[in-house]
Amino acid sequence: MRRTRQRAAVLETLGQCGEFVSAQELHALLAGSDRAVGLTTVYRALRELDRAGLVDVVRDETGERLYLRRPTDEHRHYLICRRCGRSRPVDAGAVEAWAEHLAETTGFAELEHTLELSGVCGECRPAGATPNGAGGGDR
Repeated sequence: MRRTRQRAAVLETLGQCGEFVSAQELHALLAGSDRAVGLTTVYRALRELDRAGLVDVVRDETGERLYLRRPTDEHRHYLICRRCGRSRPVDAGAVEAWAEHLAETTGFAELEHTLELSGVCGECRPAGATPNGAGGGDR
């Protein structure tokens, strides 16, 4: 991946975000700084950064892609709060092992997967509700 001023600005700004953000939100952050980048360029840069493995991508409940700078070279999975959008990385070793096993047993190469996990975080959960959903919640 060629390093450009725009990609560097997108990656740096994304690294300053503590949670997943949309391309539009990232564009607004860039527009409010001295490193303004066009929206089309933001989308293009995010696509390239995703291909390079530098960002993690999840989809929100509407299907919009959200981005977070990947803190390590390792593929990660996240639990996302459906109410506030707060994210938390989760140990998905069993999923990774299953995907590896599946690739080995089927003969497929370069296997990719997507795992979407969402819930309601403790701060958004109604008082008295339990983590398993009893006592209130959306579902």
